[in-house]
Order: sequence, then structure tokens, then C-alpha cells
Amino acid sequence: MVDRNGFVLPIVQPSFPTTQRGAQIVIKNNALMAASLAVLSLSACNKKDAEPATEMTSAPAADAMNETGTTSAESPAQVFANIAAASDMFEIETSKLAAEKAQSAKVKTFAEQMIKAHTESTKKLTAAAAAATPPITLAPRMTAAQDAQLADLRSKTGAAFDEAYAKAQVSAHQATLDALKGYAAGGDQASLKTFATELVPTVTAHLNMAKAL
Repeated sequence: MVDRNGFVLPIVQPSFPTTQRGAQIVIKNNALMAASLAVLSLSACNKKDAEPATEMTSAPAADAMNETGTTSAESPAQVFANIAAASDMFEIETSKLAAEKAQSAKVKTFAEQMIKAHTESTKKLTAAAAAATPPITLAPRMTAAQDAQLADLRSKTGAAFDEAYAKAQVSAHQATLDALKGYAAGGDQASLKTFATELVPTVTAHLNMAKAL
């Protein structure tokens, strides 16, 4: 480049002001810092999200254990005694109903026999439970299914009642027989094992009678 006096002037390359270059550097550094913080925040979020997942998966396992009775304090002997007591109560209550409502004389006779037999069975069960170590206190209450079946029988009359009662006696005695045989074979209390063993023939006879109704 030549000025007006004829001198050649050097060509100077344009450059950014120091403040502009500094601003670029600051911008780049801020961008890097923001990216780093984003990565750290994402990692933290992922970690926090993962922690509740572990707790959620462990909670149902504990609930399942409670539901399945694995944390229950009841011994096998107590469970068996409760089942036997509930069975006796069901037989007595349904048979009292049959003694009043049954149309068939045969059904009425069977019902009266069941009331007597299962009242005696309850006495024997109570004595056997008291002789266990430690002693067992019976929980004389029927199951929800037994309550429902009893309620269903109350709603029936005539031949329909007789048929429903007979079916109930077959299923109830079969279930009781299975429970007795099971405890007689592998029970943990001698007095209750003896009770179960001695009652098997009686319940077997009742089952056959119920099937013949």
C-alpha cells in the first residue's frame, strides 16, 4: 500500500482485540464447565433413581413372606390344632342346621351322629393340645370358606338343602382326613400325633357314610 507521499506502507493483518479473544476463551471454558456439570448431574440423577428401585423390589419380597406365613410364630402343631378345631366346629354347626332343616330322615340321622361325634372329637383335641410341650390353646373359629359354606346352607331348603349338606360333608371329611394323616405321619407333638392317628379310622367311616347319603 502506498501513501500520498509515495511511501510504501506495510500491510498489517487484522486481529481480534485482546478482549474479544479473551471472551472467546471464557465462552469455551464456560461451555466445557456446563457440559461437565450436566454429566455430573445426570450421573447423580441416575444414582438417585436407582436407589428407590432397590427398595421397591425388596419391599414386595417381605410382604410375600408375610403372606405365605414364613414369618408366622405359629408352630406346625398349632396350625394343625386350629385346622382340626375349625373342622369340628364346621361339622357341628352344619349338622345342627341339618337336624332341623333336612328333608331326608337318613340325612337327619347322620347329622345327629356328626354332632355327637365331633363334640367328642373336640374334647379329645383339647386334651391333646393341653398335653403338648408347650401347651397349645385352640383357636375355635371357622375359616372364611367354611363360614361362606354354612351361610349357603342356611339359604337352602328341602331336597336342595339335603344335597348341598351331603356334598359339604364329603368335602369336609376328606379335607380333615388328609390333615389327620399328614400330621400323624410327620407331626412334631406326640400327643397330637396320637390324637390324629386314633381319629383316622373314625373320620374315614364318616366320609364313607357321607358319600352314601
